[in-house]
Amino acid sequence: MAKFRTAIIASFLLGISLATPASAATFDGAWNVQIASQNVACPSGTTVTIGISNGQVASNNPLMSASGRVADAGTISVNLASGVKHAVGFGRLAGTSGSGTWHGGLCSGTWTAQRI
Repeated sequence: MAKFRTAIIASFLLGISLATPASAATFDGAWNVQIASQNVACPSGTTVTIGISNGQVASNNPLMSASGRVADAGTISVNLASGVKHAVGFGRLAGTSGSGTWHGGLCSGTWTAQRI
C-alpha cells in the first residue's frame, strides 16, 4: 500500500521542458494546479496549490499532502493524497506554466499549472 501510494503521489505532475537547460531551483515557488477529467464521476475543475523548493514538491495544506520532484529540464512527478484518495501526476514545467497527465483509482485526466 505504501509503495502504491508513493507511486500515485509521485506521478501527479510532469511539466513542459525549456529550450535551454535550467536548474530545478528555477521552478521554486508556489504553483496553482488545475485538475481536469473527462469522466463525470471523477473530480474536475479543482485547483490545488503546491510549493516547489530546490526541486522538491510539497504542500502546506493540512487536507492534502503533496510530494515529488522537478528535474533540471522541468520534468515533474508528483503524488497527491487526501485521506484515502491518491493521485499521481507527470508532466513538464517551463517558465511560469506547465501541463501533464494524472491518474488515481479509476480516474484520470490532465492538469495545467501557473506559477503564482
